[in-house]
Amino acid sequence: MAKGNRTINLYKDDVWKSVFFESVGTYVNVINNELSQEYPLEPLSDYIKIGGGYAFKTSEYKKSGIPIIRISDFNNEQIDISNCVYYDEDASLSKYELKENDIIICLTGGTIAKLGIVQAGLGKLYMNQRVGRFDILDNSKFEKEYVYWIARSVQSIIKNLAWGAAIPNVSPKQIEKLQFSFPPIEVQRQIIEFLNDLKNNTIQNKVYFNESIERHIIELQNNNVALKDVNSELTHQLDLIKQLRQAFLREAMQGKLLTPVTSSGVEKQETGHELLAKIKAEKAKIKAEKKLKKEKELPPITEDEIPFEIPEHWVWCRLGEIISYTENLDIHKKLTSDTEINYVDIASIDNKEYIIKEIKKSKVSELSTRARRVLKKGYIIYSTVRPYLKNIAIINQDLPNFIGSTGFNVFKPIVSDVNFLFYFLLTPDLNKRYEEMMVGFNSPSITNEQFENTLFPLPPLHEQEQIVAKLEELMAFCDGLEESIKESQGYNEKLLQQVLREALQPKAVV
Repeated sequence: MAKGNRTINLYKDDVWKSVFFESVGTYVNVINNELSQEYPLEPLSDYIKIGGGYAFKTSEYKKSGIPIIRISDFNNEQIDISNCVYYDEDASLSKYELKENDIIICLTGGTIAKLGIVQAGLGKLYMNQRVGRFDILDNSKFEKEYVYWIARSVQSIIKNLAWGAAIPNVSPKQIEKLQFSFPPIEVQRQIIEFLNDLKNNTIQNKVYFNESIERHIIELQNNNVALKDVNSELTHQLDLIKQLRQAFLREAMQGKLLTPVTSSGVEKQETGHELLAKIKAEKAKIKAEKKLKKEKELPPITEDEIPFEIPEHWVWCRLGEIISYTENLDIHKKLTSDTEINYVDIASIDNKEYIIKEIKKSKVSELSTRARRVLKKGYIIYSTVRPYLKNIAIINQDLPNFIGSTGFNVFKPIVSDVNFLFYFLLTPDLNKRYEEMMVGFNSPSITNEQFENTLFPLPPLHEQEQIVAKLEELMAFCDGLEESIKESQGYNEKLLQQVLREALQPKAVV
């Protein structure tokens, strides 16, 4: 078999298995519903008891001894003892010992209903509080593996049973009250064989326990795989659109979105070099009027720094040459403690829509010393903390006492199009460079100096405006494509849920 075909088959196997495990609860419930016509529903407690763990005191944990299995030690339905805690061996705790192939379930927290199966070779283990174990009352009536499939089928039910807003909990008694159809052990073994063959996509041409039920479940699995493939393709398409957006931004900054008609006659119009001279003159004027603080002189641009080619009538410059900042305001000294502030922090930025999604109203006395950056309508707000997250927006609000965190740079271009600069800051290559520059562990950031030294391709103003118009047209086109794909995803998800709901409705056995 060719390597490519092996890869495709492995992918298909992975899809088949992932769909199976996502849907196995439904399949087991289909079996349960159908068999209930022949075998009456009974509470789980008639056959299985959910044993709880011991409430070990954290102060008594040891660095060695018997591992204590907590809910954090469940990993992909296996037990991971690499980060467990220990307890001294104690004969009185024998009822809390876990053995090979024991099936345990999480009874609390965000991972409630998560399952674990004790694998071989772990030795003696103790079960912690809020871990439940499925204990069979009569092994002659129950296959251990059938317990696993039942546990799988009740996971979503258990999540709904959970109580407690902050930390959800479910009690063993609640689980034990759930009702199932319990066929004879011979039928259980046939069901186990069928489910394992279905999981591995190795269904034989035979009847395992009930032809009608089996045919229905196989049809469900095939339908769900088909829906999964559609979703996978839709996700791939969304990724392609993301790449398309990045390509448009990259080409825009290289002047490749300008048509020959657009770029013709540039000799008769202002060049990037002339615009830069005008910007420098305007900045000098602002400095003379003492509206700008004294700035550190920027280094000259070297040939090695230039990342890509631009049209001849454009010019490379540094960001610090063409922008002006808003001022900082020491609000704790300038304003009274009860003055109301319209405050924006980094979490207030929607980095998908590139807007300020939330403005917090706070008293001066409630704000940290980082609340100093003055915000003004028409300026760009840009987070230098984790810049790869693209927490950036053009401020469209005009509010009193409008303040942002010092984690932002707040600026606008001088005699240039603010939207062109905004799109430049979204380019993938720039964000990659910033990510490489970051320093700091808790809040990795770029410095103001690094930001101001950033190379910027400066076109003439009329071309900036034309490029922005073209980009907005292209981005709107991408928005439309994305919306269409997301509508398809939503429809696909609803279809899947409908299929699963219908599957759980009892059907007559033929």
